Amino acid sequence: MGEIEDGEADNITTDVQGQKCALVCECSAPESVSRKDNLPFLNAVLKNPVCKLYRFPTSDNKWMQIREQMSESILSFHIPKELISLQIKEDLCRNQELKELGELSPHWDNLRKNVLTHCDQMVNIYQDILTELSKETGSSFKSSSSKGEKTLEFVPINLHLQRMHVHSPHLKDALYDVITVGAPAAHFQGFKNGGLRKLLHRFEAERRNTGYQFIYYSPENTAKAKEVLSNINQLQPLIATHADLLLNSASQHSPDSLKNSLKMLSEKTELFVHAFKDQLVRSALLALYTARPGGVLKKPPSPKSGTEESSPQDPPLLVRRQDSIPHHSDYDEEEWDRVWASVGKSLNCIIAMVDKLIERDSGGEGSSDSSKDVEKDSSPVDSIVTHPKEDWYEQLYPLILTLKDCMGEVVNRAKQSLTFVLLQELAYSLPQCLMLTLRRDIVFSQALTGLVCGFIIKLHTSLYDPGFLEQLHTVGLIVQYEGLLSTYSEEIGMLEDMAVGISDLKKVAFKIIEATSNDVLPVITGRREHYVVEVKVPARMFESLPLQIKEGQLLHVYPVLFNVGINEQQTLAERFGDVSLQESINQENFELLKEYYTVFMEKMPPDYISHFQEQNDLKGLLENLHQNIQAKKRKNVEIMWLAATICRKLNGIRFTCCKSAKDRTSMSVTLEQCSILRDEHQLHKDFFIRALDCMRREGCRIENVLKNIKCRKYAFNMLQLMAFPKYYRPPEGTYGKADT
Repeated sequence: MGEIEDGEADNITTDVQGQKCALVCECSAPESVSRKDNLPFLNAVLKNPVCKLYRFPTSDNKWMQIREQMSESILSFHIPKELISLQIKEDLCRNQELKELGELSPHWDNLRKNVLTHCDQMVNIYQDILTELSKETGSSFKSSSSKGEKTLEFVPINLHLQRMHVHSPHLKDALYDVITVGAPAAHFQGFKNGGLRKLLHRFEAERRNTGYQFIYYSPENTAKAKEVLSNINQLQPLIATHADLLLNSASQHSPDSLKNSLKMLSEKTELFVHAFKDQLVRSALLALYTARPGGVLKKPPSPKSGTEESSPQDPPLLVRRQDSIPHHSDYDEEEWDRVWASVGKSLNCIIAMVDKLIERDSGGEGSSDSSKDVEKDSSPVDSIVTHPKEDWYEQLYPLILTLKDCMGEVVNRAKQSLTFVLLQELAYSLPQCLMLTLRRDIVFSQALTGLVCGFIIKLHTSLYDPGFLEQLHTVGLIVQYEGLLSTYSEEIGMLEDMAVGISDLKKVAFKIIEATSNDVLPVITGRREHYVVEVKVPARMFESLPLQIKEGQLLHVYPVLFNVGINEQQTLAERFGDVSLQESINQENFELLKEYYTVFMEKMPPDYISHFQEQNDLKGLLENLHQNIQAKKRKNVEIMWLAATICRKLNGIRFTCCKSAKDRTSMSVTLEQCSILRDEHQLHKDFFIRALDCMRREGCRIENVLKNIKCRKYAFNMLQLMAFPKYYRPPEGTYGKADT
């Protein structure tokens, strides 16, 4: 930055006294200015950078130099294609599971056929969209004018990295990133009936209040069924992996490695067993039995089976014109307890065997505490005579095989019963449920794409910050979305979509892995209830990461959304309409932000917290934010500034969104940049407005407008701007075209 000479400028503006007040020039080679941006990884993810250079005076009459950059990301199309492929795979798997429910009574078999017909149609829709997206081989940008195109529904609108690099005389260089993107919303689907927040609420209310013609589970239990299925799909392969690692440790005859592998296997298996202790699984098995041909209905089962009791809160099975459910002679409820309990017993045998192997190898006598605890379950172990020099692998292999077999039996039964629960949901709610799923997938895809882009950029700009890395695996990352949508007309629906899409990001976790080739694009795994994004980093960077991250610990994000409408439609909403949606969203997300701050203060190391508190008054900022949210002041943009400041101080990822991320977003990010220069880098107070106008007139954001609508004009008119807060108004001559 310091090497830029005055003569390199394409345009120099002067103040009334003839002194230079700003320097602006194009920059075609950003790498020459900042080596931090010259990372092979970022070059593989970011594309088509637009760069501008500025010089502004400081309060002590020196010069600061600013480099502004705006880049597209090839993830705009890569992530939606990855996600749609996963969703097609999941839906095909679900359809196959429905077919594998076995023989059902005529009533249920007809319902299943109807569900499969609709589900196959939805799979075809997803496959068609994926086919069209696959044709966009070189694309990295979806313009605002394409937001209503059906084939591009899953792609985020106008996604860019907006970066400001500041080089000032007294302070060290600083980097400020904001991801700008159109609000995640289903534009092609339309907003005639509202957005996801309203549609989902209405859907659940209708399910509760309608009479049912078949066995019915509450929405909570349907969600629980999906959660248990998700846990099964996550834990079963993990247990198999840890079992193989245990055998590998045994073949190496390494006691320490054997103990560590056993610890991991035990933890995952206990979680697996615990997942099946839910009353829902038991009642679902019972319900599936009643749907089989010849299921005889006699009397209710006993309230207690095994170690589990029926909870009075558990919703009853409602069976039309039937007053009883299977007798134990027809359906052995206790058999299910024996099946999943066998998994725990198999684990206990493995624990006992490992204890004996290690004990006899070390020449010790007696037995360990853990082997005493499982003595009653370890008869298979006692029947095997072990000697110090025998192969540990051969001793453990049959026990591991038994564990896997027992686990497979549990999974097969549980999957069938829970799939039957989901069949009931689909059978009742077709086609509305599937259309809601489609809408939610569209919105989630847009939100996830921006999140992955933001996470990768944040990771690579903070890779050598030990505090950030500690926070990443200890607490997780805050992700703050700034919304500028109004609560009037169609934008209410957009905001409702956006709120659900951002909230759904809670089910996303990241995992950092070492890149083994030149392909550094992220990979997504999982199902709708839980996705894992694998982010690849080069070997030299991977080695510098904390052990927990290198070992594959899942890294979580905590998304929050704060919205303040600023345009003329928001004026109408405030005077004649309803702003309760905005108020609810801001209050709910403040509570989430406060919870994150509490966990951050509790889990980060004391030394770090002590230094952190000296540098930041987060508690005061949170109190101020809460007061502003409670104040219910019209167009209170102070909420935005406080939320953004808190996010930056907490090492978070920042997003700014409006309908198209083109006009209102441009006003917001340029205001944020100049405010940072004033508050953090001593921008001369007399030049704040000039710097703001300069960035809006000559900077990256006017280039963004040009990219979207082929015109270098912000989509405002004078009447609209009269309703805008003062500092959100562009300079004369830069606006005048209708919004797109």
